[in-house]
Amino acid sequence: MEIFHNPRCRKSRETLALLEDNKVNPEIVLYLEEKLTQKRLKEVISKLGIKASQLVRKTEPIYKEKYKGKDISDAEWVKILVKEPKLIERPIVIKGKKAVIGRPPSNVLTLI
Repeated sequence: MEIFHNPRCRKSRETLALLEDNKVNPEIVLYLEEKLTQKRLKEVISKLGIKASQLVRKTEPIYKEKYKGKDISDAEWVKILVKEPKLIERPIVIKGKKAVIGRPPSNVLTLI
């Protein structure tokens, strides 16, 4: 199991703690530090079963300043999310061919 984790995010910390409480020690991917490739991000989006646009944190200042109200394709969103990983909704927990966003953290229980 993997978690796309941001240690500064409360929901991300809560999700990691929930996994650990359930005896799961996931591989931690610090996606803000470790550069994601477009290929990797597309794989994660596919496992989530959503469109790239649905992975965007619309509350982030970067979104509001640069992207709000613009007509952006999913392919373009993938490029933007790789360039601006702060815009990626978090945390994401991946197990095999499935993934969930840990909002709320209890969502990850479906993978255990």
